[in-house]
Amino acid sequence: MLSPLAHDVNATDAPLARAALRAHYKAVRSHTEALIASLSAEDLCIQAAPQTSPGKWHLAHTTWFFETVVLRALDPDYVVVDAHYGTLFNSYYHSLGPRHPRPQRGLLTRPDLPAVLRYRQAVDQAMGALMDTHPSANWQQLLWLVTLGLEHEAQHQELLQTDLLFALSHNPLAPCAYPALPTSPAPPCEPGWDDVPGGTYHIGHNGTGFAFDHEGPRHAVVLGNCAIARYPVTNAAFQEFIDDGAYCRPELWSSDGWDAIEQQHWTGPLHWRDSGWAFTLQGLQPLDPQAPVQHVSWHEAQAYARWAGARLPTEAEWEAWQQVHDIHHGHQGVGQAWEWTQSAYSPYPGYRPWAGALGEYNGKFMVGQMVLRGASHATPSWTWRPTYRNYFPPDARWQFSGIRLAQDR
Repeated sequence: MLSPLAHDVNATDAPLARAALRAHYKAVRSHTEALIASLSAEDLCIQAAPQTSPGKWHLAHTTWFFETVVLRALDPDYVVVDAHYGTLFNSYYHSLGPRHPRPQRGLLTRPDLPAVLRYRQAVDQAMGALMDTHPSANWQQLLWLVTLGLEHEAQHQELLQTDLLFALSHNPLAPCAYPALPTSPAPPCEPGWDDVPGGTYHIGHNGTGFAFDHEGPRHAVVLGNCAIARYPVTNAAFQEFIDDGAYCRPELWSSDGWDAIEQQHWTGPLHWRDSGWAFTLQGLQPLDPQAPVQHVSWHEAQAYARWAGARLPTEAEWEAWQQVHDIHHGHQGVGQAWEWTQSAYSPYPGYRPWAGALGEYNGKFMVGQMVLRGASHATPSWTWRPTYRNYFPPDARWQFSGIRLAQDR
């Protein structure tokens, strides 16, 4: 899907460059609409928890982002589609105006789905005209903002799926969101460990191509000898943890993790059902014992690591492992589920948030969150890069989050 030119924010303006950017824009926006093609308007309007959003809201919010961050910034003659949409579909940008309360997004039956799709079409037309006619002197600004908007949309493509899965999981009919595709069992996991020698490593984005602000600046870290598991923790391995009574053993858990067990009655990963089944976007499916476990919180990942006589890797160790062993998307299980690290989400040395409203994108969330690395099967593969930092609160389970272990050497 990705044009290398569209992802290179230092590319020079040329007719082929503009054509590549337009093609990439169309492909990403079309993929979002493909994700909702088999869903009903009712499917797209439900919100099952305050931290999730309805699919219809994701469709509109990503469109509002292009309208506000790109069109209104670069086209002085642009007129917004509807002045009310800013309040309805702003997420958390305080500097861009008032916002409808996040926990109440499921109450927004109006505008209806056809109106939201018309909104997307109108903004897409305006974006196409902008990409065709924006002055070459300002090409870099256009390219960077459009690329940012597409990376942002890719994040919401995954969120749309995780939020939908969580919402449908409350339906006793266990509905299927997407047709089940023919699949083969996961390949046998590779047991063992990859050594990561101690020393000085440089982690973080090097400034070439797109990255979010929190991925840099690149900086040196000193690591001791460690090892990273060659494969994520599997469903079968996590079942052994459950069978050993782990959810009844407070000595394995952090204080907050044990509180979550008592208050939320956890007995296994979110979406697991009895007798080896799990609820998925394809409805109820048998658990593949060799597939990486998903939908576990940081608390569960930490407790599993303690039970297994290991620990979670730091994000610096995870990135150093990628460098030493040339780990990439799809290799050694990377990309099947996000992998919790033991690192709190905090700024790198010398970090500076983006200027203006975009400074609210990441920096203000650097408290009370834990870092995940890698990607999941719902992450668009063209966004993969080893410096990508995802983050969620330690009790979050509705994401496609899993576990990879580390140990000291």
